[in-house]
Amino acid sequence: MGNNSNRTLFRRFAALSLATLAVGVFAAGGANADASKKSRVEVIELQLKDLEYESVDLGKAGPSLGDMSVYCATAVENGRDVGRGAGTAQVVYVGGGKVTSQAVITIELKRGSLTMQSLRSEEASSLDMAITGGTGAFKDARGSVRYWDINTPKERLRAEILH
Repeated sequence: MGNNSNRTLFRRFAALSLATLAVGVFAAGGANADASKKSRVEVIELQLKDLEYESVDLGKAGPSLGDMSVYCATAVENGRDVGRGAGTAQVVYVGGGKVTSQAVITIELKRGSLTMQSLRSEEASSLDMAITGGTGAFKDARGSVRYWDINTPKERLRAEILH
């Protein structure tokens, strides 16, 4: 009886081992399939020109919660107009002589649009924003965008978009 009991135990162990091995092989195959779908990075560099800007002072005079800036511009790539961008920045913190706004911007290009968001301190001359969504060719986009020379005629951006 001890021999039959050992054989049964061995068979169960062997069956469990084979099942575990099969699951491992299928999981590895799935991991390789996911690895082949690695994200690719698309870089877009644009200049923003003909900036329209309006500051809306809400509440008490001077910087206060809720004040807003509204802006739009033409997106230019290699000297050609390729789209437009627009956004808002709303003051979310005023303290210690510093003003912080939450900025939301959408860039609309021929292939679709990219929407981005971040916090921005008033004194910053550059800004990093997270890509939060998109449409068209950018519908599954994620990544980041850096802006330089904000609110100047030389304002530009570099988007690193993961597809």
